[in-house]
Amino acid sequence: MTGTTTKDGTEQPLLEAEKLTKVFGTLRACDGIDLKIGRGEIHAILGENGAGKSTLVKMLFGALQPTSGGMVWKGEAVTVASPAMGRSLGIGMVFQHFSLFDALTAAENIALSLDQKTRIDAIATRAREIGQAYGLPVDPDALVGDLSVGERQRIEIIRCLLQNPDLIILDEPTSVLTPQEADLLFVTLERLRSEGKSILYISHRLEEVRRLCDRATVLRHGKVVGHCDPRVQTAASLARMMVGSDIHVIERLPAQEAEQIPLIVVNGLSQRPRGPFSVSLHDIRLSINGGEILGIAGVAGNGQGELFEAISGEVLQERPEIVRIRGTDAGRMGISARRKLGAAFVPEERLGHGAVPDMSLTHNLLLSRHSTDRKVFLKGGALRLVSNASLASASKRIITQMDVRKSSENPDASALSGGNLQKFLIGRELDRNPSVIVVNQPTWGVDAGAAAHIRQALVDLARSGSAVIVISQDLDELFEISDRVAAMVHGRLSESVPIEAMSMERIGLMMGGADATSGAA
Repeated sequence: MTGTTTKDGTEQPLLEAEKLTKVFGTLRACDGIDLKIGRGEIHAILGENGAGKSTLVKMLFGALQPTSGGMVWKGEAVTVASPAMGRSLGIGMVFQHFSLFDALTAAENIALSLDQKTRIDAIATRAREIGQAYGLPVDPDALVGDLSVGERQRIEIIRCLLQNPDLIILDEPTSVLTPQEADLLFVTLERLRSEGKSILYISHRLEEVRRLCDRATVLRHGKVVGHCDPRVQTAASLARMMVGSDIHVIERLPAQEAEQIPLIVVNGLSQRPRGPFSVSLHDIRLSINGGEILGIAGVAGNGQGELFEAISGEVLQERPEIVRIRGTDAGRMGISARRKLGAAFVPEERLGHGAVPDMSLTHNLLLSRHSTDRKVFLKGGALRLVSNASLASASKRIITQMDVRKSSENPDASALSGGNLQKFLIGRELDRNPSVIVVNQPTWGVDAGAAAHIRQALVDLARSGSAVIVISQDLDELFEISDRVAAMVHGRLSESVPIEAMSMERIGLMMGGADATSGAA
């Protein structure tokens, strides 16, 4: 698409941010950011967790108001006072965390986001047309709760496209997609670019940025530190621009079995669906010795969450021997009792599951540690009181070790960026030096430097003699840290395969159902 030209003959940007600044208390989340987005380009925003990426795009969309600075849209200065105004200008956004109601259909969810009243049948018809035109097939009449994560994202993109935007902002669009689903998304984005649409693309997956994006703007600590053509960069050079130094290379020595008896065993785990949108588990068996990491791959919605709940004790089993931790039958024990056996757990969902959003970091630390560290964090006799000094000391240690970026001394969990909260939650569990740890999606939405830090910490824990289970949709991550890999398919766990014998093709077949018979992982 040919855009309007300026007086000097250059093409006028679609959107231009001028000295855009956002201050929260004493934190300058965005500090004088200048940004130009051309017409018909895919422009990447890169940066570490807490670099200001999400704050920036929320200001562009109208979800946040800048403290100072301004925006120029199609050559005219504008104030985007709200998302509704952003949409009316032609700016659409697909957020990292979906905002869909499971009990409603796809069409009904789309209707809720529209600024004008439209008949559901007309919305369904238009959604089908857009889905077919852009390779985003979706059934408008399907309940969202029955759909895979990839299908849910299609709904988010379709309802954005229904607004006919000139600029589409995508925040971590592939973080929950399989490689195959990501490839389909890239085809759609390239089609939109060819039609003259502009796309602002946030991602921590640098190889896909190199593949897809025309230009990149790099943020660090709220400021622009560089612009580049990512297609002529390497993933390593892009990461270096983001963090200001080289990214740590994971060191993974061969597994050494620290104990002859398995530290965690799941023996014949079968479980009915707990609700209309959950998955049955079928005769799952796994056994992990100290010193090794079992990676569990799978397309989202194949029972990984249900497996995590069963191992962590959120869902109790019919018989104690179904889950065994450090030689103790734990199938009928709750989470706190399993923690006392030396187990630790990090769920996929950070806010509301891993942490209480409106509670401080120290109080969130206390919630998970009060049963295992009573002598450390509680003081007094019959009337036990919280030791705020001990909590603060432990929290500071975790924040330092995991490089958690925060805006105040002891903020609420909801005040942290997603990646920084993830670092805190994993650090909270690693700080106990557990004998067993189960982590679901350890580096979801985490920047390259922080992801390397988390992965190395899990490897180091395993090599110190602990048993580690990593559930992840990031296949590169599983290849980087796992000793064995299995796949979840329709609630069944495949046989595990030593990482030396694994390939991308083989793991793809396993995730698709080939060799998906249940067995001891």
